[in-house]
Amino acid sequence: MVATAAASSFFPVPSPSGDAKASKFGSVSASLGGIKTKSASSGALQVNTNAQAPPKINGPPVGLTASVETLKNEDVVSSPAPRTFINQLPDWSMLLAAITTMFLAAEKQWMMLDWKPKRPDMLIDPFGIGRIVQDGLVFRQNFSIRSYEIGADRTASIETLMNHLQETALNHVKTAGLLGDGFGATPEMSKRNLIWVVTRMQILVDRYPTWGDVVQVDTWVGASGKNGMRRDWLVRDAKTGETLTRASSVWVMMNKVTRRLSKIPEEVRGEIEPYFLTSDPVVNEDSRKLPKIDDNTADYICESLTPRWNDLDVNQHVNNVKYIGWILESAPPPILESHELAAITLEYRRECGRDSVLRSLTAVSDTGIGNLGSPGGVEFQHLLRLEEGAEIVRGRTEWRPKHADNFGITGHIPAESA
Repeated sequence: MVATAAASSFFPVPSPSGDAKASKFGSVSASLGGIKTKSASSGALQVNTNAQAPPKINGPPVGLTASVETLKNEDVVSSPAPRTFINQLPDWSMLLAAITTMFLAAEKQWMMLDWKPKRPDMLIDPFGIGRIVQDGLVFRQNFSIRSYEIGADRTASIETLMNHLQETALNHVKTAGLLGDGFGATPEMSKRNLIWVVTRMQILVDRYPTWGDVVQVDTWVGASGKNGMRRDWLVRDAKTGETLTRASSVWVMMNKVTRRLSKIPEEVRGEIEPYFLTSDPVVNEDSRKLPKIDDNTADYICESLTPRWNDLDVNQHVNNVKYIGWILESAPPPILESHELAAITLEYRRECGRDSVLRSLTAVSDTGIGNLGSPGGVEFQHLLRLEEGAEIVRGRTEWRPKHADNFGITGHIPAESA
């Protein structure tokens, strides 16, 4: 029966019902493998499809039952559209999709540049210059602890903290509009060749931040005697508000030409006094006298310390942060490995320049919070002097065992003055 159906596609089969049956199915020209047959006028073979459908093969009739109209419609759909100007244009939907993709990518890049926090605990400007708060009397700035600012203990070094203090002090003067052409000098100070020099610094470290932490530094100034200025700092964890470091310092004026100390001129006082905050020091002053030590009383000595060019500031003297590094050069290595610096008090006696050669001396304190043999804290006396004997800095340091509890003293910003 399969052979009969195949043969009936090419050869006419007599229909028992005559022309009536034949007219029901009609006759069409067959298309073989998608190739259309030519008309009879061209002399090509014309195939008649007046084949009778086979009765049934286990179901409905099988055969060519499509009507002429259906075959005509299929032929129209399969024919390609004529070539015109319109259908030669590009696919506008694909072009629109490509443009949309480019705009979305550009928007994503712009959002990355114009970054804004999505959570309250994310800082708005962790790397900015800072801002004035509390009625213009307190300056606040955030710092992110970088990988190159941490030491062997994976915590920020004391030099890093000191640099943060110094940076906020200068930015405070700059943001307040008092920065002249000197290093932290006001316009009236610049006219008189005056600069600020630190005479005393006291720092208490409750906890050292680590890599990736963001610290918030607040600083303010106040009067210190008739010819001095006190500057305080409060360093806290920017996320939790935990107090990390407190520091207080005293500054006086020096003529950068004569290198002599100077009184505060009235013109300069008029510039800075509106920014003074009346408050107690953030660190209670350690009134104990810093003793003088020499080569005979020192337990540890480090010699031939010389400043490098990068150790000088714009006033052509060694930056005060560098002094701390030199002082710690003579600290005993076992203490550096087992303890961390908890407090430091420094008295600056004179400056030194690029040609200076210094000696660092350290003595274990006879009194205080402990000694090298105790499991608790240790206290040292320090002296940094020139090789010929002139004193540069006297100091005292207190050390606690690493991972010990901090002092537990909560720092605070002083209340606004009336």
